[in-house]
Amino acid sequence: MSVLGNLFGTTCTVDVTIDPGDPNKKTAPLGRDRKGERAYVYTDGEDVMGHATVSVKPGKKLEHQGVKVELIGQVDMLHDKSSSYDFFSITKDLEPPGSLFESKQYKWKFGAVDFSNETYSGMNVRLRYFVRLVVIRGYSSNVTKEIDMVVQNLYPAPELNSSLKMEVGIDECLHIEFEYDKSKYHMKDVVVGKVYFLLVRIKIKHMELNIVRRELAGSSGAQQTTDNETLTKFEIMDGAPVKDQCVPVRLYLTGFELTPTYKNVQNKFSVKYFLNLVLVDEEDRRYFKQQEIFIWRKKLG
Repeated sequence: MSVLGNLFGTTCTVDVTIDPGDPNKKTAPLGRDRKGERAYVYTDGEDVMGHATVSVKPGKKLEHQGVKVELIGQVDMLHDKSSSYDFFSITKDLEPPGSLFESKQYKWKFGAVDFSNETYSGMNVRLRYFVRLVVIRGYSSNVTKEIDMVVQNLYPAPELNSSLKMEVGIDECLHIEFEYDKSKYHMKDVVVGKVYFLLVRIKIKHMELNIVRRELAGSSGAQQTTDNETLTKFEIMDGAPVKDQCVPVRLYLTGFELTPTYKNVQNKFSVKYFLNLVLVDEEDRRYFKQQEIFIWRKKLG
């Protein structure tokens, strides 16, 4: 079998490309596991088209059981490859079973594709959409080539967007109130708020605001993993505050690798975001209060 595979390995090569259609079509990074790589951005209901090439070596004959192109949506648990799950798949046949004596190029198109989920590259889970070209072999392993795309979906601004108000207190030592102007932010938004010091009997050294991403991957229960990732530590005060002091907060979200908030995608994962207010005293003890926020996508790219 391996000899046949080696013989076939010299018979043909395959390639598949995506045609963006629009020369100004946006691209975006593929994610943390594909550093430096970018791909075209698609949204729900868009057409996807391109070319496929099967190159046959001169003087060779390629016997096959068909040539097809597939568009696949897949969720991968990165620490358990056996749990890879195809939640979406459409196929187009390019060539019926037979023989090829020369190279051949094909055009393909998938119309109005159901891109209801966004692509995501996390710490423990990945959701990807990709096009796969397959030359089906009867007695040897299939020959395949894959190309990824990025899927992003826009959403309208939330109708209700109330402010966030919370209190943090340690009996007779510390009492602060903090207020953020809203609880839902788009990915290029600005967090605007204030921190009021009502009682200060602890020697505070500095105060910072963190953005924390929490990824819950796997089915609920024992198999689920939870990872917290601090995306930024933004210092909003250096030095000791005094009673009745008000510290303004202004944190620009542009520049951080945010995604929208995702809730139970394909019953496989969720992504949440939190604003984490941290106070550090002179003995390096940390006091913090965490508040969940909702992130949504306003622009592609």
